[in-house]
Amino acid sequence: MPRPRFYLPRFHRLITLSAISLLGFSLLAADKKKDPDEIGNRDVGKGVNFYSIEKEIALGKGLAQEVERQAKIVDDPVIAEYVNRLGQNLVRNSDAKVPFTIKVIDTEEVNAFALPGGFFFVNSGLILKADSEAELAGVMAHEIAHVAARHGTRQATRGEIAQLATIPLIFMGGWTGYGIRQAASVAIPVGFLSFSRGFESEADLLGLEYMYKSGYDPGAFVDFFEKVQSLEKKKPGTMAKVFSTHPMTADRIQTAQKNIQGYLKERPEYVVTTSEFNDVKTRLMALHNKRKVDNQDLNRPTLRKAPGASTGTDEKSKGGSDDDRPTLKRRPDQFR
Repeated sequence: MPRPRFYLPRFHRLITLSAISLLGFSLLAADKKKDPDEIGNRDVGKGVNFYSIEKEIALGKGLAQEVERQAKIVDDPVIAEYVNRLGQNLVRNSDAKVPFTIKVIDTEEVNAFALPGGFFFVNSGLILKADSEAELAGVMAHEIAHVAARHGTRQATRGEIAQLATIPLIFMGGWTGYGIRQAASVAIPVGFLSFSRGFESEADLLGLEYMYKSGYDPGAFVDFFEKVQSLEKKKPGTMAKVFSTHPMTADRIQTAQKNIQGYLKERPEYVVTTSEFNDVKTRLMALHNKRKVDNQDLNRPTLRKAPGASTGTDEKSKGGSDDDRPTLKRRPDQFR
């Protein structure tokens, strides 16, 4: 008895072949995503997106201008140049297809965020909280990954954010738990700070690869996560609202460790920190201390020296002021 033969109409065969091809492409893309040697040769930002690159850059630029109007930008040339150079090095070793503009916001809140189109802001508080340049690089690499993968506009396209009229900010997920409104006094709806678990996991993986390719110890990525976890334990619930749409910190630590062991070949040496990083932290501490002094309550009671009173400590008090010193005046008829 002949075996029954099943026949698919040509239209259905085409759909089946297309589905198989799409599946194969997705698997290939996933494999490339886990290979740091393929960085720059893979389209990690591929996906349904209503925004062109040009529109994404224009919208990000407009929002960045709003940030700069509301936040205080650090204008110290040494600090600004260092952070920009560190970030641009990570960008060169990433999949990003847009140029980056990187600036430092003068605030003690531990945070960093990047806007679609490559407009990136790093809080000075984050630099002060990091114990090494590699830790700072890990946070920045995570943010660069969000931009490279176009998470902001892709998520807006998915309709996961209600107000599509404004491009969402790219927030550093589970890093700190501080909203942009708190960190930089920027009036951005908190809803725009949330990313899907998938996007956050992808940014974690890509960020690890970017810092690894830049020569940094990827273990510093985990070190900073553990520091965040410690902050959560000290103040339970402080970060819960921000973490509600992200993987739990413990899970992210475990996944990051797994990714490091599975996809990043161990190197004989890594960059952990530099003397320049320490110098910049010292300058930032001085700026923050100066701001605290300048912001002291001017209405508090002060002591003022009464006219003619002497403290007995300075030279003028001991010998009188210049106006009180005796002078010699020649008589008109003298020496005639």
